[in-house]
Amino acid sequence: MEGLDIVEVVGYMASVMVAISLMMKNIVWLRCLNFVGCSLFVAYGIAIAAWPVAGMNAFVACINVYHLVKLARSKVQKEEPVAA
Repeated sequence: MEGLDIVEVVGYMASVMVAISLMMKNIVWLRCLNFVGCSLFVAYGIAIAAWPVAGMNAFVACINVYHLVKLARSKVQKEEPVAA
């Protein structure tokens, strides 16, 4: 029986990260963990020349970043004191 190569390990890590992210109740944690999983899937897709896998996960990673930035900006706006 052969051992796992690094590409397979990255693929399994990506799957685990995406699965864990979907169990999060906190949307920030969900987006962060999902971003990590998607990024690993991008690396995995490139390594095995599966361009649809890499492309779709790159797109989802960008969506996660967009929403994380949006959440961070809305949090900063809520914390700013109102000028009199």
